[in-house]
Amino acid sequence: MPRVKIGPALPDREKLDAEIARLRDLDVGQLRSRWHTAFGRPAPAHLARHLLFRSLAYRLQADRLGDLDRESQRLLDRSGSPEKAGRNAVDLSRQTTELRPGTILGREWNAQMQQVAVLADGFAWNGNTYRSLSKAAFAITGTRWNGPKFFGLRDKPAKASSP
Repeated sequence: MPRVKIGPALPDREKLDAEIARLRDLDVGQLRSRWHTAFGRPAPAHLARHLLFRSLAYRLQADRLGDLDRESQRLLDRSGSPEKAGRNAVDLSRQTTELRPGTILGREWNAQMQQVAVLADGFAWNGNTYRSLSKAAFAITGTRWNGPKFFGLRDKPAKASSP
């Protein structure tokens, strides 16, 4: 007989929304008092009312609906500032380029056009198969290259324009 695990009941969304709405009506002193109750320490003195409200509303939602998973928390902890987190997210999306088998990548090297074919299990150049694009770039140039960068699959950093 299969085992069945019964999870907790779904939270009452209307009660949660009502509690968040009540937070909106609190003044800064009352929000600081709620902060102390929720987090077990005084609110930082520099936090403005809107940040106190948002933090408390988030904590209510996280407590009732569940918080971020560990991977997301680690990413945010490593990011530092919101601006840096945004740049990291964009950088992560640039690191992955999907190439389909049959694609031909071309690059001029030493005045000769070099073409590498994407295979299901690697990359082909000059009759040889390489496990990575970087190995193919090494075979072409004789020096170590980041394969995606060598073939122009990575964005070049934007240069600051001078007025």
